[in-house]
Amino acid sequence: MSGATLTIRRPDDWHLHLRDGAMMEGVLPCSAAHFARAIIMPNLSPPVVTAHDAASYRDRILAALPKGSEFEPLMTLYLTENTDPADVKAAADSGLVKAVKLYPAGATTNSADGVRDFDRIRGVLEVMAETRLPLCVHGEVTRPEVDIFDREAVFIDEVLDPIRRRTPGLRVVMEHITTAEAVAYATDGGGDLGATITVQHLMLDRNDMLAGGIRPHFYCLPILKRGTHRPALVKAATSGNPAFFLGTDSAPHATAAKESACGCAGCFTAPVALACLAEVFDTAAALDRLEGFASKHGASFYGLPLNDAKITLRKGDPVEFPRLVQTGDGPVTVFDPGKPVHWRVAS
Repeated sequence: MSGATLTIRRPDDWHLHLRDGAMMEGVLPCSAAHFARAIIMPNLSPPVVTAHDAASYRDRILAALPKGSEFEPLMTLYLTENTDPADVKAAADSGLVKAVKLYPAGATTNSADGVRDFDRIRGVLEVMAETRLPLCVHGEVTRPEVDIFDREAVFIDEVLDPIRRRTPGLRVVMEHITTAEAVAYATDGGGDLGATITVQHLMLDRNDMLAGGIRPHFYCLPILKRGTHRPALVKAATSGNPAFFLGTDSAPHATAAKESACGCAGCFTAPVALACLAEVFDTAAALDRLEGFASKHGASFYGLPLNDAKITLRKGDPVEFPRLVQTGDGPVTVFDPGKPVHWRVAS
């Protein structure tokens, strides 16, 4: 119904890439405009490995915020095979770090320093279980013989489930889930398991990326899957189940780096994420559950208070998204789902 409005608590983004330097300065205002808080990914080059690294990165983010912004970056550490459990505990106890990120080595952007031998991180995981510090997981195996469309499901069976069984009490966030198998695992995972879902995986499947020509700005990792998986993701997001919450995985790359012979993985959704999300929930007749997915479930999982501030969305004629965001590292193409979106952030 055109003219409808929806007011919800100001949402949080539980998976966000801001990069650093000129790129961060260009894209940060897009997230700060709509989100109160965000879990900030640590895969810089070099990565954010120690508490000192996280504190320095947080200072740079705060310095780059638009004047008057109340956006709060929630910092994470990049887990390596040499991560010091004592440093992780100190960072958790101080309140500086809200999670630790597990990248299998070679899984995605700047993941070369990630984990190859999962036995070597058991000490860190045990400390995290004791402190209740969440482990955010990029859930894909990287063995070349495993098809890229199967890597999430294989990771659950071969890596994630064994880790959780060996480490009772470990709190885990399955980030950017993309398959019906991941939905089923998170649904039955108990209170120590959560899962984030992105806008692009709720709106698109691999046909959108590949049929009729390759669309590089839909290329992300984990990759868009077969169309049979998308309904399972939408059902999970709109179900009201607190295990599922929003993580945009908004991942800016300069347009030239996306439109190249070996394009970078990532969709820059920050400027349009809420509008797209409202469209998904409206189509599913579940607008009453949008606030839970975007503003409540993640905060509850991370043990943080709900935001008091509100944000209003309005429905009207199809929105014309901005095509580019200019940064000091070059223009970044804004995600456009290629289908009408009728919602926009009004205030």
